Amino acid sequence: MSRTADTPPRDPGPPPSAAVTDGRPPELIALDGVVSLRRRREADGPAVNEAVRANLAHLRPWMPWAQEPPNLQHSIEMCRAGEEVWDQGTDFMYLVGLDARPGSVVGAFGLHGRIGPGALEIGYWVDVDHVGRGIATAAARALTGAALALPGIERVEIHCDESNTASAAVPRKLGYRLDRVRDAEITAPSETGRNLVWIMER
Repeated sequence: MSRTADTPPRDPGPPPSAAVTDGRPPELIALDGVVSLRRRREADGPAVNEAVRANLAHLRPWMPWAQEPPNLQHSIEMCRAGEEVWDQGTDFMYLVGLDARPGSVVGAFGLHGRIGPGALEIGYWVDVDHVGRGIATAAARALTGAALALPGIERVEIHCDESNTASAAVPRKLGYRLDRVRDAEITAPSETGRNLVWIMER
């Protein structure tokens, strides 16, 4: 799990300089014939709510937004907000679903424009019953390629807490460079306040 992928920014989005103005990533990305990434839509709200509730114990150590069970309306509103930031070109919110179960949710990923112009940050989490199957690595690989194919994007980053070894394994496997370790506010129970910043450049 890297920084929140389930919720879009609380404000209208990053500054205009962070927007991707000339393109959008694909709305559907097949990964391996078993799971796919799809653009998150407002209609996904109930499935997202169910998935987050089922994974609270798994998510709570690392995700500040997973400290309490979300109500259904909140999940629907977050999915609606995700559609809006996609259309604005600042953030691109995805769900991972099983190809054999249309509408299913076994994880969430995002390309976030919160780190400044020319770059996108990947955030992610995977359902507890589907970890260890390479889903996070496959999805992050696909989104890295999709991000670097966008006009104006020269860099992709993945941020995770120093103690979150499962999350750190993803950028390491994909050949990201550990650029720095920075102090960060502790926002979830298992965080140390030491944040790893992994970078892949075009």
